[in-house]
Amino acid sequence: MAVAVSPEGVPLGRLPETQAPQAKSRTLVRTWIHILAALVVLMIAVGGATRLTGSGLSITEWKPVTGAIPPLTDQAWQAEFEKYRQISQYELVNKGMTLSEFKFIYAWEWGHRQLGRLIGLVFLVPLVWFWLRGTIKGRLALTLLGIGALGGLQGAIGWIMVASGLEPGMTAVAPIKLALHLTLASVILASLVWVAAGLKDRGVFPAEAGASSLAPHILVGLVLAQIALGGLVAGSKAGYTYNTWPLMDGSLIPPPSALFVVKPWIENFVDNVLLVQFNHRVLAYALVGFALWHAWTMHRRAPGSGAARRAKGIAGLALAQTALGIVTLLLVVPLWAGLAHQVFAMAVLAMAVVHARVSRATRPMANPAV
Repeated sequence: MAVAVSPEGVPLGRLPETQAPQAKSRTLVRTWIHILAALVVLMIAVGGATRLTGSGLSITEWKPVTGAIPPLTDQAWQAEFEKYRQISQYELVNKGMTLSEFKFIYAWEWGHRQLGRLIGLVFLVPLVWFWLRGTIKGRLALTLLGIGALGGLQGAIGWIMVASGLEPGMTAVAPIKLALHLTLASVILASLVWVAAGLKDRGVFPAEAGASSLAPHILVGLVLAQIALGGLVAGSKAGYTYNTWPLMDGSLIPPPSALFVVKPWIENFVDNVLLVQFNHRVLAYALVGFALWHAWTMHRRAPGSGAARRAKGIAGLALAQTALGIVTLLLVVPLWAGLAHQVFAMAVLAMAVVHARVSRATRPMANPAV
């Protein structure tokens, strides 16, 4: 007999033996999705390192198949280096770079692309295997196919982003396209975590006071919006300016004349580094404030419950992420801090998604996968 448990690990009863294989299959699928989620986080980390080391434009062509093989001879390396020397980033930023230095930045971008290929294989092969065995079907199958489609779209957006940096006069990728690339990666991670949390074998979901409110879902939306703004900060290199806190350019709130100096005014949200960084700061305050309010509300409504503990955990993570962001800014974005800030954002997102998913499941569900 298999034992069903609550979200807190409390035994709720025993499953018939006929359901035990189904529970085991769900566990296998959930483990596979967890591996995918971990690979996506690794991909985001390597992508951040690629950006921070200025390596993203080192490979100037998009070859999804043959591009998996790096240069293997001195002649091949010289040919790749010559392609890089034709773009503006080399002429305006890296002129005089040695072949050895080029190999360093090439390795980061090549590794980033290889991880993308690996994720595709780790997604596709088990998906086909589970599908053929009948383990994945119905809404779960459609959901996973949708996530796979997002992965394919992410690859296309990645190349569109790189191509924007290869245009004459460009020394980096377009900020809005980098933000879109990071945001879509975060959406893919959130989708995987959502499905994995829904597959956990809980039997009956005990009701949690206040857990079914909109607050957990609003938290997820705020975290995703903050990640998108963080992508704009990274893409416009706004983190390398106004490296003071809590004041920004000598004031808590910069004057409108400085925030909207670019014409037309709408372009300030992407091209004005003062407004780009200010927006990221303001949403961070709003996110932390909302997370603290939610934790306090859940503590009052259901002290000691799983929902209250999760809400407190998210508030703690949000505070820690904000502190890390401040340190990153004050230190002018060293590699370790920039990477830690980006990866920790994924931890906040994953925790918020789990909270929203478990809070949604407050009654018995026929299909807990989606």
